[in-house]
Amino acid sequence: MSTGPAGHAARSAYSPHSETPRGAPLRTFLHTADGVTIDSVYDPGAVVYDTRTPPSGRPVFVVAHGFTGDADRPHVRRVAEALTRYGGVVTFSFRGHGRSGGRSTVGDREVLDLDAAVAWAHELHPRARVVTVGFSMGGSVVLRHAALHPGTVDAVVSVSAPARWYYRGTAPMRRLHWLITRPVGRLVGRYGFRTRIHHRDWDPVPLSPTEAVPKIAPTPLLIVHGDRDGYFPLDHPRTLAEAAGDHAELWVEPGMGHAEHAADDGLLARIGDWAVSRAG
Repeated sequence: MSTGPAGHAARSAYSPHSETPRGAPLRTFLHTADGVTIDSVYDPGAVVYDTRTPPSGRPVFVVAHGFTGDADRPHVRRVAEALTRYGGVVTFSFRGHGRSGGRSTVGDREVLDLDAAVAWAHELHPRARVVTVGFSMGGSVVLRHAALHPGTVDAVVSVSAPARWYYRGTAPMRRLHWLITRPVGRLVGRYGFRTRIHHRDWDPVPLSPTEAVPKIAPTPLLIVHGDRDGYFPLDHPRTLAEAAGDHAELWVEPGMGHAEHAADDGLLARIGDWAVSRAG
């Protein structure tokens, strides 16, 4: 499997051939292909193993958070903690979020951030299976990453993702567009949500999630969406699943809202089980 050289870790105390102590996460800054520094954390999970060997058939998860999240947010840490029961977990802050550099492009250049994190997962465990798990904006990023960088991941989980760009059909999405497109909105994003948003429009417009999903095959793909999602109604996951064809599974979760905040421990456990069974 090709891992691709898109990102690398900044030199730190981390040694790629040292034993990972139980419960001792590693933290470093990665560098993307376009030179942005990405704050990243690796949690080895519930077992101790030498980083030169795969984690006894357990995958390494790379978690892509939603817009205005970051690696230190409690809801992101809760997702990471749940997935450590199934393998190692890499979390990171997208550009413009938390301690990462740059400014958010709301899902466009963020593919490079994810690619750097995936490359680090392969550096940590060269023979392990890697599974990307994305939420909302991160859900669209994992779809586009798998389509644009085939062979770099072994399974993909997209939770609460949009099917198409520029959607304004719900009140939360109209508020989000105000935050992104208006100067005063970007100030609110910077000081109210700790998210630095780029002022430029997309040029060119990136591949849409619906256009991306057919290109992911044969990599296993899981699409998860709540039937009470206030941002994206059910036509979004259904459109994605239809475009993906037979290689994707669709879980419509009764009573679930949007993204990490709405993903309960039971759902995260089922995602972990699915990843282990599909990615080995």
